[in-house]
Amino acid sequence: MGFVMEGLAAESYDRSYSDSDLVRRILRYFRPHLRIMVLVAAMIFLNSAMDAALPLLIARSIDRLAAAKADADLWRNAAPLIAAILGAGVLSWTFNFFRQWYTARTVGDVVLKLRQDAFDAVLERDMSFYDESPTGKIVSRVSSDTQDFATVVTLTLNLMSQLLLVIIIATILFFIDVRLALIALLISPFIVMAALAFRRIARFTTQQSRRVLAKVNANVQESVAGISVAKTFRQEWKIYHQFHEVNAQAYRVNLRQGLVFSSIFPILGTIAGVGTALIVYFGGLNILSGQVTPGEWFLFVESINLFWFPLTSIASFWSQFQLGLSASERVFALIDAEPRVLQHSNAPAPELAGRIEFKGVDFRYSEQEQVLLGFDLVIPAGETVALVGHTGAGKSSLAKLVARFYEFQGGELLIDSRDIRSFDLSSYRRQLGVVQQTPFLFAGTVRENIRYGQPRAEDDQVLAVARRIGGGDWLEALQQGLDTVVGEEGKGISMGQRQLVALSRVLLQDPGIVILDEATASVDPLTEAQIQEGLEEVLKSRTAMVIAHRLSTIKAADRIVVLRQGNIIETGNHHSLMAQGGHYAELYNTYYRHQSLDYDPETLTPPPKTSPA
Repeated sequence: MGFVMEGLAAESYDRSYSDSDLVRRILRYFRPHLRIMVLVAAMIFLNSAMDAALPLLIARSIDRLAAAKADADLWRNAAPLIAAILGAGVLSWTFNFFRQWYTARTVGDVVLKLRQDAFDAVLERDMSFYDESPTGKIVSRVSSDTQDFATVVTLTLNLMSQLLLVIIIATILFFIDVRLALIALLISPFIVMAALAFRRIARFTTQQSRRVLAKVNANVQESVAGISVAKTFRQEWKIYHQFHEVNAQAYRVNLRQGLVFSSIFPILGTIAGVGTALIVYFGGLNILSGQVTPGEWFLFVESINLFWFPLTSIASFWSQFQLGLSASERVFALIDAEPRVLQHSNAPAPELAGRIEFKGVDFRYSEQEQVLLGFDLVIPAGETVALVGHTGAGKSSLAKLVARFYEFQGGELLIDSRDIRSFDLSSYRRQLGVVQQTPFLFAGTVRENIRYGQPRAEDDQVLAVARRIGGGDWLEALQQGLDTVVGEEGKGISMGQRQLVALSRVLLQDPGIVILDEATASVDPLTEAQIQEGLEEVLKSRTAMVIAHRLSTIKAADRIVVLRQGNIIETGNHHSLMAQGGHYAELYNTYYRHQSLDYDPETLTPPPKTSPA
């Protein structure tokens, strides 16, 4: 079965809970609904009592009809019992209706709260969590698994109903015939043991079923997100082939789960059938000897049928229960995932001047991926620092540490001479503006996206900020100005316009520290000029860390820090670093020189040096 379960290993944050721990955790969610659950329990009891009363009333009717000597006696004896049978049926339906109604409401409220807790946990997780966990699998836990959590509740309430019915029926069986009732009880342990034998298998198969569903969701999410790339390279067949493999694996896993669950009832039914055969045989002997009446015999046969069904349901309960418990376990594992970014205290961050100091900082993404070791860097308040270097030099890592997206393993990171781990992250990040390399916009209008960091900003403030970026000329290119609707991830407007919206968003936020990962996408010269003007406006009088890709931004920086393999190898401004002829000059000739107005493709030497301003 290895090929069936391939790739279905637990996530790094998964953990195992015992059944009792899971049940206790589930019960906490029902504590606020205790009064309704008591009412549901009362409805269950009354419903079970009415179900048990029906065969009893029918048996009494049979005895009375058998004793009747005339038609008048027949009707006189049967009429009240018929009315009682109809009344019991109506009451049984009524009690069951209210039981189902209040159960549905309670379960809906509990699932709502659980899903809120799961989504809150998703928002609280560190960025490293998302590096390791596919988006589709997280979505599966928040949506599918929380819904399957309701299975536990429904099964629990059904168990209560079936248990009450077994107790009532068992009492009736002993009242009719002790010997036959004992035969039924002797068969019962075999049914329970057979069901419990399936428990471990059921738990394992349901876990794998939930994981393969998450894998399917992750594959679909990734395929849809990358569909443009697939179409560009005509690789739709590859996406389909990958989905086909994942879907086929889901089929095999779910088939195995179906076989496990579908096999338990036939086995339990066979055991119950053996018990019924024994009871029919010995009960028939009692009828022949006159020890029981026809009505009592009917009552016993009907009661034993009622007895077997809830008993097998209870016995199989633990196997089916694993479906809900497995879903609950996955949700609770998401909620309980240990954060890696830990704050020593949660003091509100004061208004930041923006001084940043790395003191002997050690940082690694994993044990095998050391990025920084004893790293030192001071960025005075109000300075714009451009970080340059080859891929993997550590530029983005520095920005992520200042944004407190990742935890460093050694040293200190100080903001305004205070440990960054002492701030309340919400108040700290409100004074931190981040512009990503590929700006992300939410579905909505341009105005709503600019206002995202300041939801209470007035329309006039949003418009004023937008006009400060590139003189506001870019707004004329939007079909409906600030009310232009953008689609998912900003689809509907150009990449350059997305960058301008992102810059406007940061400017409205008015942060003390700006982290900018410049986009490398090519834009037209007009948009390029507007973006550059916007950058100048955003970076003015603020501390800024810029992962620079544009030569114009690098030249405009107060200081350039050249990184290689997590170490600072050069620092200075553009002209001084070019004069050194070191690593920065090499980067300039390789990556930036073509952006210069002095660029001459016929020569590999840098343009003439000028004296630093």
